[in-house]
Amino acid sequence: MGLLREGRHDVESESVTLKLDVDEVPAFHVRPEGLPVGGVVFHPDISGLTPAAEDIARRLATRGLAVCAIEPFFTLDPAVRSSLDAERRMAAVHDLDDADQLAAFARAADHLVVHDDVSTVAMLGFCFGGMYTLKAAAADRFDRAVSCYGMVRVPEQWRGPGQGEPLEHAADVCPTLAIFGGHDDFTPAADIEALRERWAGRPDCEIVVYPDAAHGFMHAPERPTHRPDDTVDAWTRILTFLGADAERVASVGAS
Repeated sequence: MGLLREGRHDVESESVTLKLDVDEVPAFHVRPEGLPVGGVVFHPDISGLTPAAEDIARRLATRGLAVCAIEPFFTLDPAVRSSLDAERRMAAVHDLDDADQLAAFARAADHLVVHDDVSTVAMLGFCFGGMYTLKAAAADRFDRAVSCYGMVRVPEQWRGPGQGEPLEHAADVCPTLAIFGGHDDFTPAADIEALRERWAGRPDCEIVVYPDAAHGFMHAPERPTHRPDDTVDAWTRILTFLGADAERVASVGAS
């Protein structure tokens, strides 16, 4: 897989169930050998906790990070949760509630603190997960956040009674790195500029736009939108921002 070359750490992984008050959250926990440099709660894209998402978590762990990846549709019907149909999952987003999602993120962060003895926990998400990362970054639980082509405004078809707007509390985020493609219909230039305005005077928050990139250009190498050079640069920025090993980051075709 060309999305992120493995680092130098051996890792241990396990499937876990995170307990909330009334819900259970399927999750994948992976840690490097030795003491991790930090923890990361990983929110996958619309496909959820797939083998591909688990592979990203594992590769991040080989870079020295303890990672807990979650299944975001844990409150919905198991048929939706287990579906590989992206359209079916997209149609269910409006039924999600921010309070449930934020509780799951916090529980995943707690899991990393308890089981991996990390002193800092970051949030990382792609696409739909990037949108929730922008929300989580303002929830006073994470030390850092990385949103990769996350929606700055909730798409019309996803809006529901439990959905808040990422921009609403954007000025209150923890140090955050936001990565966008210049040709991403989900994050038009006006939305990116609105986020930039919210972050005016915040040198600890950074927006990086790859002018020729479309949506989903870095985390799924099988997609026609994948851009190898932009991917190398993006992963290097992400790992550096998280304090992880950023040497020899990406190599298309590497395993």
